[in-house]
Amino acid sequence: MYDLVVVGAGPYGLSVAAHAARAGLDVKVFGRPMASWLRHMPPGMFLKSEPWASNLSDPDGAHTLAAYSAAQGTPARHGVPVPVRFFAAYGLWFARQAAPPADEREVVSVRPGPGGFLVTTADGEPVLTRTVALAVGVMPFVEVPEVLRGLPPELASHSSHHAGLGHFEGRDVTVVGAGQAALETAALLAEQGTRVRVVARSPALDWNTPPPPLARPLAQRVRGPHTGLGCGWRNWLYAETPGAFRRLPAATRARVFASALGPAGAWWLRERFEGAVEVRLGEQIVAAAPAGGRLRLRLADADGGTARLETDHVVAATGFTPALDRLALLAPELRDGLATVADGGGPEASGCFESSYPGLFLAGLLSAPSFGPSMRFVHGATYTAERLVRGVRRRLRPAGGSPGLVAPRAAEKLPARGRAAGVMP
Repeated sequence: MYDLVVVGAGPYGLSVAAHAARAGLDVKVFGRPMASWLRHMPPGMFLKSEPWASNLSDPDGAHTLAAYSAAQGTPARHGVPVPVRFFAAYGLWFARQAAPPADEREVVSVRPGPGGFLVTTADGEPVLTRTVALAVGVMPFVEVPEVLRGLPPELASHSSHHAGLGHFEGRDVTVVGAGQAALETAALLAEQGTRVRVVARSPALDWNTPPPPLARPLAQRVRGPHTGLGCGWRNWLYAETPGAFRRLPAATRARVFASALGPAGAWWLRERFEGAVEVRLGEQIVAAAPAGGRLRLRLADADGGTARLETDHVVAATGFTPALDRLALLAPELRDGLATVADGGGPEASGCFESSYPGLFLAGLLSAPSFGPSMRFVHGATYTAERLVRGVRRRLRPAGGSPGLVAPRAAEKLPARGRAAGVMP
């Protein structure tokens, strides 16, 4: 029986595993390292985060993006975007250097088991573990507008469903959304010769401004400190104090999670986008139907006006929603009893990232409803890994507080789903 099974081998899963191994835990990692970054993002994309805010976490802080970049002879520089494929290569290097070897089999089920949990792989092997950390990334939580659900994949898809965009060359594509994924996808499509338009409910597109230099006069740094989520004190609070965010009322957390750091394009993308992509703002798709191998759309604006257009394909760059009902690998008897944050459907987590079910820990997007916007970015991995592993060790500690590792006590009765925030340790 393992002390900890980590489900997922992206930035959060690898970081948690690196800290767990250093802590002396018998840890098992399932997942293909950096799979989402390699399989679900087209070549040519860049990170929106600054290089210094894009580190995976190991206990010594030695395996940073800067260290990898220097070893490759391409130093990471502030204000210079990092290619997604280069970042994925960094993650694979981190996996080799700092984390236990990953078992690349898919996990299809996590359920309560003797002394902890029973984890089952796609080929049917059962694995017993005392605790589990879910670091499943974003792919289980793909958000597609209801009007596009059920359409055949050759006509409609999510932006994360494409490892490349070459199959759209010479065609007509409509991209839905106003965030970085939508705008960058549209720019890449236009640059390869695709006729592309963006449809967004927003009345205007928002573009981030170039980051100021790291070395600035004190007065400027005080007015707008650098953070892993951008400049400014509000971003500083989100980036540097996730624990304080967790202490906010559940309704407040749910509201901030849904609205903070809203859709915006990176400053370096604007020149490539404007003039190359048709933009239809203040509109949304209200009907979509196949028509002769294409897709016929009906759009509506806020004033009740409508328009129609035909397109070969719709790409929904509409983000991800960490709702528990989308986490199919959790057994119903476990998933349905978890406490959630307000009515958002996202799971509640303790200060050490433990869910309301003892021994089940959450990392990455799953923890964002509890800890805030930083958990939607790689920047949150360091805060998460250190505290989550501390929580695992506490859970494995016997009832007298001595440091030995033993099976946790039998789980208490599951709390009612949607329990009010503030009662977890």
